[in-house]
Amino acid sequence: MPDTPPLPDSAPALLPRNGAWSVLTPDGELLVMTAADIKRELPHWSAPIVIHAPAMARRLDLPPPPRPSPWLDLLELFAFTLPARSVPPTARGLGLALGIDERRLDTPEADLLPDLAFALLHRLAQSRNTPEAPVRTALAWRMRQAGWPWGAAACAALGLGPRDRPPAGAIQPNDALKVWTRLPKWEETAPLPAPGAYPVTGEEARARLRAILGEGAEQRPAQDAFTHIAASAFAPRTTQGDPHMVLAEAGTGTGKTLGYVAPASIWAQRNGGTVWVSTYTRHLQRQIESELIRLYPDPAERMTHVVVRKGRENYLCLLNMEESVNIALSRGQAGDGAVIGLALVALWAAHTLDGDLFGGDLPGWFADLFGRGLLVGIADRRGECIHGACPHYQSCMVEHSIRRARTADLVIANHALVMSQAAWHALDGSDTSNEDHTPTRYIMDEGHHVADAADSAFALELSGLEAAELRRWLLGAEGTRSRARGLRRRLEDLLVHIPRLETPLDTVLLAARALPAPGWSARLAALDPVHRAAAVPVETGTGEEPTLSNPTEMLLHALRQQVLARTQGSPEGGPRRSDSECDLYPMPDTLHMAAQAMERALRRLAEPLRTLVARLDEALETEADWLDTPMRERIAAAIRSIRRRALARVDGWCAMLGSMQAEKPQQDGETPQYIDYIRMDRREGQNPGERDVGLYRHWLDPTIPFASVLAAPAHGVLVTSATLRDETGGDVHDDSADRAWDAAEARAGAIHLPSPAIRASFPSPFDYAHQSRAFIITDVAHDDPAALAGAYRTLFMASNGGALGLFTAISRLKEVYRRIVTPLEAAGLPLYAQHVDPMDNATLVDILRSERNASLLGTDAMRDGVDVPGEALRLVAFERVPWPRPDILHRERRIHLSGGEPGRYDDRIARLRLRQAFGRLIRSRQDRGVFVLLDRRTPSRLLSAFPAGVTVRRLGLSAAAAEIKAFLHAQDSTADQLH
Repeated sequence: MPDTPPLPDSAPALLPRNGAWSVLTPDGELLVMTAADIKRELPHWSAPIVIHAPAMARRLDLPPPPRPSPWLDLLELFAFTLPARSVPPTARGLGLALGIDERRLDTPEADLLPDLAFALLHRLAQSRNTPEAPVRTALAWRMRQAGWPWGAAACAALGLGPRDRPPAGAIQPNDALKVWTRLPKWEETAPLPAPGAYPVTGEEARARLRAILGEGAEQRPAQDAFTHIAASAFAPRTTQGDPHMVLAEAGTGTGKTLGYVAPASIWAQRNGGTVWVSTYTRHLQRQIESELIRLYPDPAERMTHVVVRKGRENYLCLLNMEESVNIALSRGQAGDGAVIGLALVALWAAHTLDGDLFGGDLPGWFADLFGRGLLVGIADRRGECIHGACPHYQSCMVEHSIRRARTADLVIANHALVMSQAAWHALDGSDTSNEDHTPTRYIMDEGHHVADAADSAFALELSGLEAAELRRWLLGAEGTRSRARGLRRRLEDLLVHIPRLETPLDTVLLAARALPAPGWSARLAALDPVHRAAAVPVETGTGEEPTLSNPTEMLLHALRQQVLARTQGSPEGGPRRSDSECDLYPMPDTLHMAAQAMERALRRLAEPLRTLVARLDEALETEADWLDTPMRERIAAAIRSIRRRALARVDGWCAMLGSMQAEKPQQDGETPQYIDYIRMDRREGQNPGERDVGLYRHWLDPTIPFASVLAAPAHGVLVTSATLRDETGGDVHDDSADRAWDAAEARAGAIHLPSPAIRASFPSPFDYAHQSRAFIITDVAHDDPAALAGAYRTLFMASNGGALGLFTAISRLKEVYRRIVTPLEAAGLPLYAQHVDPMDNATLVDILRSERNASLLGTDAMRDGVDVPGEALRLVAFERVPWPRPDILHRERRIHLSGGEPGRYDDRIARLRLRQAFGRLIRSRQDRGVFVLLDRRTPSRLLSAFPAGVTVRRLGLSAAAAEIKAFLHAQDSTADQLH
């Protein structure tokens, strides 16, 4: 085996530690240095070895490193050596992944970094004789030419000398970047028959669960009982539109994932069908997938039986990848950071399990290393897929996952995708060209989020960005540098064979000019009186007085003026709120007329779109004599795309605008079906002063469409969560158990189905009285950022890290982070934060899980569904009571859906959120932890959110910190004795 190549020029190494830096100098001396010392010496050193170069630059208060990075970033070498494998971006995380002695990782110093580099280069050298070595060697040569700091060492490890290049008969460097030429192709198979309807008995489900767990597994009676009741969702349906719905609340630690997988896997195998398991976030999808290793230990078998599905925008688009590679190669041979990033993506694409760029096996820190723009540029961007017209269609990773899902036993999806798929199936009717055959069995995990997910999935938004995006989808880039493909380009291969498409297509493109033209946001902002009075400069692109040139811009202007007129103060540039909203009614005449004009313009667009769809549909029948299978699929995809991306949206907008023609009736006691309102907010990428504005329509009760399009057509639906019910929210004289179940059924949509749901509840097996403590801090001012930051610092010091800080507002999270990151890191307690550290949530949780004394600040996504068992999480601190946001949606729902008790409605939402937050703390029987609420105004009626046995005590900060330290120190002492 070849020797491991040397590192470049005795490279120094930098590792942040305890508020200072551990430094291995070029002379091999291990020192502790300040950031100022490093900044002074760094220009005189060769490229240092670091972990996560952009993060290191931020810590040193240096500008972001250029691309290619001049530093030797171990994460880049890791991505090259072990593609499609995630790792926490820390010394401990890398060390554990590479098998370094764990004793060296407890207090790592900078001299660990060269050892990590040698370990990676050694693995690279071991791959020299593998089948993938020629591609890897060609990429290493190309990356060296592009200025990759690891290029020389990587080439040497792969047997390539400083002046060598890959031999003539081997794959060449530029060809190695073209990963789309090497990916497997899918092949069409015959349509599958409908699944059978044979049931799964509770005893069968229990037996499968025992087989999954294996001999010697911990006995969990609640898990066994949960599995038995979950099997009820797989009974044969007896009446159309009346599924078997099971509501099963399973406390934390019950083991509900394997509990429902047991009957689901039996039903799928027995009936030749697919069970869709849906959860709330991509991170939770990954957690469920990891649990299924116990059912399918062999990775190849698991890929056959289990598929993870996400929205198209998450996946690598091979056509966009090809365009990006061609652009990067056209820029020359050297110094192009894009080539390095694309080479690593090419390696990853050949190894990835699913092609997900943003939540799969591409590490979450990759975007920070090479720029999120690189990934956005190669992703399957919204509405741009040309399906069968794409030269890479049969290698497409999205299409691979769609086809695998058709034959899988279990599909792990998220609520947003599942609901949108169900809505499209309802829209398309019996169309056999659907991307996915309609599932008959669903498991809705994290079921307390069903109503929230349905609210997003079935809402309607007529905003500037949405309308401009539709114009871009129809007309293309309109002279900009964007690679957006318009409808003509999508249909150009069909126009050759079906010329009668030309006339309606031309009419569509002409009518699309009624949608917002490029620069619309700046024109709207420039017309606002607040800008004129304050002389706020807004670039319109012409230097002339802005004018609104089409009906959409006139409507947006009228909506914007109503928000500005009816909100308190000026929302422009306000530091406290990034968005403003107001009621649609009463509606001024200017808005009424603008809505009428917009509705007419949209109907002029909808008519030729319908004609286009009709003529495409007609071609499938009249041109059957010459249409081959690929062309038929191409036409079917075009029909589906136009319906979903354009026609359904335009029809929805027309309906919403049409309902505005009559003034809203103001009758007491009337329950509306929809909530219509106007909102103005700032979106990512918009300039100061420019805000998107739109008309929004939400269902008053979003579980109505959920029940209609997903639950009712299904045969069985299991809705499960640790927090389905607010079981102790009633008064002592109420029948609180029934009230809690009734509220749970309302949130899950069960009340809209013919038959009542099966109800079941299974308690957590944990001894919360022994394993946990809970405090409300009584002497911290909730509106004082300094006091709040001081409280978090004190609590995190008391727990010695291992903490999760939760916030109800991103602005407060960022302010607390800014104030406490330095003192915590000086104490050896690294701090990370959602919305601050540019990494996805899964990576941040991985860091928290792997670093015993790290702490993490987060918002809602960290409150729900994060699983960090063991000592890595021993404190959860919540900044304030998570009351529902007092916006228009909540106002209307608390009026009409609270049963005349709006206060109880608010309390129930807050209690359920507190239960979710507390649930992050204790994840196993060995865990011990403390929950702290930093809100002295917390009413006692909310304390029933905590598990039975937990006594919530109100203490001052210093007294609570002392008790936290004593409680957790006792835990540490016990662990040391056991060790």
